[in-house]
Amino acid sequence: VYAGRTELMDPDKAAFAQKTEARTLREVIAGADVFLGLSAGGVLKSDMVATMADRPLIFALANPTPEIQPEDVLKVRGDAIMATGRTDYPNQVNNVLCFPYIFRGALDSGATTINVEMEIAAVHAIAELAQAEQSEVVAAAYVGATLSFGPEYLIPKPFDPRLMMRIAPAVAQAAMDSGVAARPIQDWDAYREKLQSFVYASGNTMKPIFTAAKRAPNKRVAFAEGEEERILRAAQVVVDEGLARPTLVGRPAVMAERIERFGLRLQHGRDYDVVNVEHDDRYRDYWQTYLRMTERKGVTQQLAKIEMRRRLTLISAMLLHKGEVDGMLCGTWGTTATHLHYLDQVIGKRAGVKTYACMNGLILPGRQVMLVDTHVNYDPTAEQLAEITILAAQEMCRFGLAPKAALLSHSNFGTSDKPSALKMRDTLALIQQLAPWLEVDGEMHGDTALDAGYRRQIMPHSPLTGEANLLVLP
Repeated sequence: VYAGRTELMDPDKAAFAQKTEARTLREVIAGADVFLGLSAGGVLKSDMVATMADRPLIFALANPTPEIQPEDVLKVRGDAIMATGRTDYPNQVNNVLCFPYIFRGALDSGATTINVEMEIAAVHAIAELAQAEQSEVVAAAYVGATLSFGPEYLIPKPFDPRLMMRIAPAVAQAAMDSGVAARPIQDWDAYREKLQSFVYASGNTMKPIFTAAKRAPNKRVAFAEGEEERILRAAQVVVDEGLARPTLVGRPAVMAERIERFGLRLQHGRDYDVVNVEHDDRYRDYWQTYLRMTERKGVTQQLAKIEMRRRLTLISAMLLHKGEVDGMLCGTWGTTATHLHYLDQVIGKRAGVKTYACMNGLILPGRQVMLVDTHVNYDPTAEQLAEITILAAQEMCRFGLAPKAALLSHSNFGTSDKPSALKMRDTLALIQQLAPWLEVDGEMHGDTALDAGYRRQIMPHSPLTGEANLLVLP
């Protein structure tokens, strides 16, 4: 872009036009202090970088391939400060750092528009956070990463939970100061507490899980629906964060095409493994193993061959059975019963466990609530409910949550003697016998479970303290 140019010009470009005889990037880059690229991959060459001024700033933000790779800069300029739009290099510049929190501040203040003052306030908030001392939450989430302000940490990490706490109030304040806030914030302390409840509702639950995943020695995970967009995007995050080594089940060509279409950086072999449902060397071994497992359950040789070609959950379960992966995820479509059928055939229940069950987790502002059984058992017995409750409580302990179980019913501590109420009382007796360590009570209404003050009024000697976080359905 230069003064006098007419080809492919517009007012946005014209604002940057300079009077110069230079006509190429190579000509203008010499002696430059800053390169800011929002163009195309590979346009900046190493020999061009070598001609820049001392300690140059190079922001190569084209995605997924930057204008120049950081390693190519490092070859010629050890003093350069580098940023890209990618998660696998330091200093990721991504609009996820600001857009969600600008919108949060704008919505909370009732802003009638998003103006320049609000945008500048967001930039200053991000800059201040980059220079702030790191919290334990951020350090635990990014184990091994450089998190002190400097050449490899100019900008906060995209998943720094403090971004909302810094940016949203700054944007809301700027909206008020510039006169566009229809609902000015009156109580800033209350507003910040509200934001904090949003930020840490999921973070507190997921933090120990992510930390454990990063430290796990065995981290190969099969994704049954490997062609699905949600799975591919999740796999990219899993790879970038070092959580696991994905094995995607599906058609390699379809996955590769979708990875390119979604702008992802996953590469087969480097980042993930594949089970090709159309042709895989393990197919014969897998269907024969499956047949031996199920030949007395109505599965014929022909059916075993067909099922092992088309049932993604079955293939993933066999990977786990054969020890080729350490875990699996399935169920992005279909019913629980459909997937559980194949899991039961190949993997089965853990030794000593008699009942399958599902637990759902609700990550809410200020609390996490688990519910069982949500998908499998229509009318479980007291014995089944006791086992389900204890298993669920053990899983919560793995999440770092202290389980407080409430056995729900239409009856509230003896107000009914109907069969379902009696069943929950029997369940309580069994749990107290089998798991005396578990804080549990029932039978009770849902509001009684979640309102500790109300529960103390009607049952002052209840062993259950505080809000229940494990709700057991009858």
